[in-house]
Amino acid sequence: MKQDTLLLIKPNSTKKNQIGEILQIVEKNGFTIERLKMFEMDSDLADAFYVEHLSKGFYEELSEFMRSGRIVAAMLNREEAVAKLRELVGDTDSTKAALGTIRAMYGKSKGENAVHASDSIKSAKREIELIFK
Repeated sequence: MKQDTLLLIKPNSTKKNQIGEILQIVEKNGFTIERLKMFEMDSDLADAFYVEHLSKGFYEELSEFMRSGRIVAAMLNREEAVAKLRELVGDTDSTKAALGTIRAMYGKSKGENAVHASDSIKSAKREIELIFK
């Protein structure tokens, strides 16, 4: 079944001008880019987007990083989009991500891991609504 999912290209990758390369990889892997947006995240959006992490010790660092520069959001579509994108981006910790995954190629750590990908259909719907409202 075709579904939508969300990809965020994080500030470390936008600063290194890796947007085109990452989007090309996504398209080569069967995803259609339905919507695309460049923006800067503020504190309110960071709090809403990462609501499940607000009480965790790493949240302030995550929020600060996500507010440190421009982000590119892509609403993607394909069969099993959520699972397929998670597979393509790789492990959250870039140092543990499988070779050939986006995070292995463009990330440098668990925090600065190049991209965000929705982790469930429910999350994808919520995140797409927040970013593309």
